[in-house]
Amino acid sequence: MYTTINQAYEYIYAKYNKPIDIAIILGSGLGPLADEIENPIIIDYKDIPGFPISTIPGHEGKLYIGKVSGKTVCAMKGRFHYYEGHDMDVVTLPIRVFAKLGIKYLFVTNACGGIREDLNPGQITLISDHIGLFAPSPLRGPNLDEFGPRFKDMSEVYSKELRNIAYHAAKKVDVDLKEGVYCFFKGPMFETPAEIRAFRALGADMCGMSTVPEAIVARHSGMTTLGISLVTNKAAGLSTNQLDHKEVMAAADKAEIDLVKLVKEIIKEM
Repeated sequence: MYTTINQAYEYIYAKYNKPIDIAIILGSGLGPLADEIENPIIIDYKDIPGFPISTIPGHEGKLYIGKVSGKTVCAMKGRFHYYEGHDMDVVTLPIRVFAKLGIKYLFVTNACGGIREDLNPGQITLISDHIGLFAPSPLRGPNLDEFGPRFKDMSEVYSKELRNIAYHAAKKVDVDLKEGVYCFFKGPMFETPAEIRAFRALGADMCGMSTVPEAIVARHSGMTTLGISLVTNKAAGLSTNQLDHKEVMAAADKAEIDLVKLVKEIIKEM
């Protein structure tokens, strides 16, 4: 893994060798945030050693580096998922590379299903914590001591300070913002109604197939993380509609303007 991480780091550093303030992972349908980056350097994943090519609609598979709200950001337009067949070390490889590049902050976004009654399609929601019982540990195997300790505390995976900044930013740009606990499912099948009932009883407010592995590795690597979920559908059994990825994309497109406004203002406030 050290070899793969270093090769990816060296390739990106050769393209852009200045400090980067924030890394952003853009989930399903959220790629248009990358269009807000000023004069970006664009790198195809296929050219970065160790990076696979994203296979999911809405995940373009490119890295954008440039300015947003006066700060330098590195945005992944598309991420890697466990359900695509990747091992967790591949899913989380970009986070290790970001840490090696010296990036201190990570924004991780996703499209998710709403479990809590007030989390309806179109709702932008901060992640306060997660339930990752179905997530194979991305820290399994030999510890990468360069990045963090063998046993890492997970009391605050998602930064309270960044969430406070996000709430302040949301008021300034008039975006309705809530927060909740995100639950990871392996996918690619959507969850069953029974699974949703079980995890609602355990305290899950929303569910999805990403984010938790990346957030764990960011925490292990000493990065400060802000998690933002866009509710694109009600979770299984909570509506009369069958779950469909096209529905996810349509809801993401509709909320895109508010999400872009919010993220830009958060970056400005930092």
